[in-house]
Amino acid sequence: MSGTLPGDPPPVPEGPGGTPSGRRALAVWGIGVSVYFVAVIFRTSLGVAGLDAADRFHVNASALSTFSILQLLVYAGMQIPVGLLVDRLGTKKVLALGAVLFTAGQLGFAFSPSYGTALASRALLGCGDALTFISVLRLGSRWFPARRGPLVAQFAGLAGMAGNLVSTLVLARLLHGIGWTAAFAGSAAAGAVVFVLVLLFLKDHPEGHEPEPVQHQGAAYVRRQIAAAWREPGTRLGLWVHFTTQFPAMVFLLLWGLPFLVEAQGLSRATAGELLTLVVLSNMVVGLVYGQIVARHHGARLPLALGTVGTTAALWAATLAYPGPHAPMWLLIVLCTVLGACGPASMLGFDFARPANPPERQGTASGITNMGGFVASMTTLFAVGVLLDATGDDYTVAFSVVFVLQAFGVAQILRLRKQAARRERERLVASRVETVHVPA
Repeated sequence: MSGTLPGDPPPVPEGPGGTPSGRRALAVWGIGVSVYFVAVIFRTSLGVAGLDAADRFHVNASALSTFSILQLLVYAGMQIPVGLLVDRLGTKKVLALGAVLFTAGQLGFAFSPSYGTALASRALLGCGDALTFISVLRLGSRWFPARRGPLVAQFAGLAGMAGNLVSTLVLARLLHGIGWTAAFAGSAAAGAVVFVLVLLFLKDHPEGHEPEPVQHQGAAYVRRQIAAAWREPGTRLGLWVHFTTQFPAMVFLLLWGLPFLVEAQGLSRATAGELLTLVVLSNMVVGLVYGQIVARHHGARLPLALGTVGTTAALWAATLAYPGPHAPMWLLIVLCTVLGACGPASMLGFDFARPANPPERQGTASGITNMGGFVASMTTLFAVGVLLDATGDDYTVAFSVVFVLQAFGVAQILRLRKQAARRERERLVASRVETVHVPA
C-alpha cells in the first residue's frame, strides 16, 4: 500500500534526489532523537546495575523489580497525557521538559542514600523519559513525508537501542571502574547537553508547514481527543501489537536478563554483558530491515509482528525447557538474537495507529499505542520478581509468565485485525476519491 492517507501529516517538500527536506530536516530531527537516545541510556542504566543496586540498598528480587516497575508505571501512565501535551504545546517544549526531568532523576539516583529516595529518583526519571518518544515520532511526522513514516520510526527506535548499547558497554564499565555515584552523576551531563541543544536549535516544523490551529477547550477537548483516537481500530490494534511484541526484550534488558544469565545459566558477568549487547545489536540490524520492508510492503506489518511473537515464544520455551542444568551457549545466542527483533516489531504498532488518525491526533494516538508494551513490561517485571521470591529463584517458573501475556496479546490482535484493515482500506479509497475531485 502506498500513498498518503487522510490521517497522515501534510506532505513535506523533498530536496534533490528525494531526500526529505534536506540536511535541515535531518539536523532538527537528529536533535530530537538525541534526547531520546540519552533518555534510553538513563532508563536502561539499572539493567547493568541491578545486582549492584541490590547490594547497595540491601533489597531482594521483588524490591529490586520495584525500581523498574515504578519507572515503567510512571512512563505508561503518562503516555496519553504526553500525547495530548505534544498535540497542544508542540515538540520543543515537551522535549525540553523531559530533558530536565530525566537528568534530575539520574542525578538523584546517583546520590540516593536510601531505597526510598532511589525509588523517587527513578520515578522522576521515568516521568522525563515518558516525554521523549512520542515527541520524536511527532517531530518525524512534521519534518518528513508520510511515506517515510515507517522507516523514520524504526530509525528512532534504532537510536534508542544505541542508547541501550551505550548503557550496556560504557556505563557498566564506568560503574565498576569509578563507582556508583561518579558513574551515574557523570552520565547526567549528557542530559544537560541535549537540553541546551533543544533550546537553541530544535524547531517543531518546517517553515510554511505550521499545523492548523486547533481549538482547545479544557477537559472536553481531552475527552474528544482520547475517545476519537480510541474509536479507530487501527489505534487499538497498534496498542496490542506494541503490547505483545515489546515486553520480552524490555524485561530482559531492563532488569532480569543479567541475573538470569549469571544466576540461572552460570555465565560470568562479562559473558552475560556480551549477550545483552547482542540483543541490542540484533535490534539495530532488524530495525533497519523491518523499516525497509514495511516502507515498501505495507501489508507485511502484521505477518512481521506475529512472526516475531511466535519465534520469540519458541526460543524462550526451548531455553527454559532445556533438559540440562544450563542451556547451551548456541541456544542463548539464538535467543538473544531473536529478542533483538522485539523492539522493531513493537514499532509496527505505530504503523497501524498513524494512518488511522489525522495530524491533530497523532500524539494522542501514539501515546495510546505506546502504553501497550510498557504495561506488559511492567506486569512481567513484577510477576517475575514475585515468582522468583516465591519459588526460591526458579527462573523457569518465573519467566513462564511471558507466554501468558503473549497469548493474551495475540488473541486481541487477531480479534481486531480485520476491522482495522477494512477501516484503513476505506480511508485509502476516500483519499483517492478526494484527490480525483480536486480541481485542476
